Amino acid sequence: MLKNKLIFLISILFLITSCETMKDIKKGLTGEKVTSTDEFLVKKKDPLILPPDYENLPSPEDRKIAKENVKSFEETLKTVSSETSTSESSKSSSTEKSILKKIQNK
Repeated sequence: MLKNKLIFLISILFLITSCETMKDIKKGLTGEKVTSTDEFLVKKKDPLILPPDYENLPSPEDRKIAKENVKSFEETLKTVSSETSTSESSKSSSTEKSILKKIQNK
């Protein structure tokens, strides 16, 4: 009987000391709610405003003009690259011919 009382007393003391303070015990026993932030709280936002350079935004016509400029630039690049490739191919063909002649002579 004394052992049971001693074990009961030690277990009660252990449970009490495991809590941080007596306030925690009181909160636990009374069911007091902890105040915390509400995740469903709706916050007011600032009103929408126009950007400072709204008037300077490009129009759809400007975009069409820019696309045309890019297309003309690409065409110019293609013609220049085709001209250089034909001149290089003629050089390579003459170089190849000279190498073939030297191989045939040996």
